[in-house]
Amino acid sequence: MNKDQIQGWVREHFGKLRAGLGKAVGNRTITWKGRIEQVIGKTQASYGDAKARLKKRL
Repeated sequence: MNKDQIQGWVREHFGKLRAGLGKAVGNRTITWKGRIEQVIGKTQASYGDAKARLKKRL
């Protein structure tokens, strides 16, 4: 695993936690920030996956 994969995974799960907290509290702003964080985390993890595949091929 490379740095981007790990950071993306952590960011995605932190976003899930934040979205759940926002939902529990009833704060839509926190919920949306959590969802945005999830998307950013998934994107970063996917970038890390692509980077690892490319490195493996070379």
